[in-house]
Amino acid sequence: MSELSSKIPVEYASEKIDAYDSENNSITKLDLDPIKIQTLRRKLDWHLIPLIALLYLCSFLDRVNIGNAKVAGLNHDINLTASEYNWALSIFFIGYVLFEVPSNMCLKKFGPRVWITVIMLVWGAIMMAMAAVHSAAGLLAARFFLGVAECGLFPGSVYLLSLWYTRDELAFRNGLFFSTATMAGAFGGVLAYGIAQMEGVSGLHGWQWIFILEGLPTILLTIVVWYFLPDFPETARFLTEEEKVLAVTRLKVDAGPANQTAFSWKQFRMVFTDWKVYFHMLAYILNATPLYSLSLFIPSIVQGFNFNPLTTQVMTAPAYIIACLFTIAFAFSSDRFRERGIHYAFPTFVGGIGYILLIVTKDSSTAARYVSLTVTASGVFASVPAMLSWFTTNIGGHTKRGVATAVIISFGNIGGAIGGQIYRANDAAGGYIRGHAICCGMMMASCVIILIMKYLLIRENKRRDNLTPEEFAKEAEGEDLCDHHPGFRYWS
Repeated sequence: MSELSSKIPVEYASEKIDAYDSENNSITKLDLDPIKIQTLRRKLDWHLIPLIALLYLCSFLDRVNIGNAKVAGLNHDINLTASEYNWALSIFFIGYVLFEVPSNMCLKKFGPRVWITVIMLVWGAIMMAMAAVHSAAGLLAARFFLGVAECGLFPGSVYLLSLWYTRDELAFRNGLFFSTATMAGAFGGVLAYGIAQMEGVSGLHGWQWIFILEGLPTILLTIVVWYFLPDFPETARFLTEEEKVLAVTRLKVDAGPANQTAFSWKQFRMVFTDWKVYFHMLAYILNATPLYSLSLFIPSIVQGFNFNPLTTQVMTAPAYIIACLFTIAFAFSSDRFRERGIHYAFPTFVGGIGYILLIVTKDSSTAARYVSLTVTASGVFASVPAMLSWFTTNIGGHTKRGVATAVIISFGNIGGAIGGQIYRANDAAGGYIRGHAICCGMMMASCVIILIMKYLLIRENKRRDNLTPEEFAKEAEGEDLCDHHPGFRYWS
């Protein structure tokens, strides 16, 4: 404890928090000034969250705007068949999944500022170049490389936030930045409505202008990222030396015995022998598949409510806005009550109910069908903050957490490739019943897995609480134990 305490200014003497004493293998109390912590937290929020949220808004908008382009006439103008369109959706995630882990390793090697600037330049250029495609082959190639370029932002952002915030702060911050995905859907629909009016301007179709004008902000934002995105607390230029010490110290205290920061091949291997990683992978893909399929096909689903193409673009917005509010509310609640499992399982269950409502109301009024869609979107999106925060909260060690984050999200994003195939054009007339049923089954299965994992984590925490001093000391032997250390407690 002496090494840690020596780095903490004496005046931090108001807020008592649990701290792990590595010399005695025990938990002690450490005094930190809550006023200075609150000031630091506010400073981090203003420097990190708006920028990361804006980057993810651009990223999500660029990956799903193909749905708006379809409504604006993309399929007709380049003679795209229904099957080719579905593959254009799926192939994005093939590139995304293949390069996600290497991209996260590059982020750790080069730093977030440099790596995110590079990938943004690349994906922004690809997005704008998609306006020039004239065939299915060109669209498929562009979507594949768009996935390769974009794959580093989302897992990189989740990992980056885990290096700045303590475990009881993560869900709300993840919710704030992920809620921009729902805002991208709302904003994208309204923006696509306006851009589609440019049909024929400079000899270009409306869908071409969608790709150009929605890709341009990504490239312009690279200037902001290069100058303002911080890398790590130790090197942040916007923090004073005292604030850097406090930022690093509170993270070490929060991590307890799982505070290893150096790269470790042992931690790398531990990722693939940890049962929790596989549970998270399975739950993630079961939630991600409906999420991506809904994001990609919501314009087509709404168009099936008997709206014309232009009105469809606008009417995707209200459902996304309500989903955004639910996402932020559940994220805040998850941190407020220091709980993850229920905040993950309940919205997942609500999403499943929403899909059932979409099936039941397929022949009902437009209002009833739209309310069902809103319930579905709210459940599907609101489950994500707790989902992301649960594994970053419970996986200790920088290397293990970084690799596990990439592996879990990479596997989960296979759901994007699957999601691109769930809603078929020949199901449109029947209200996409098959697609809704598949997504419902996935959400309900995920809910069961989440509750099982919660039970197992509670049981493991109780087991560690009941260890004798001798048993505790024996399990604490060795290096790079990360979250396997008996002094570590899982959030359930």
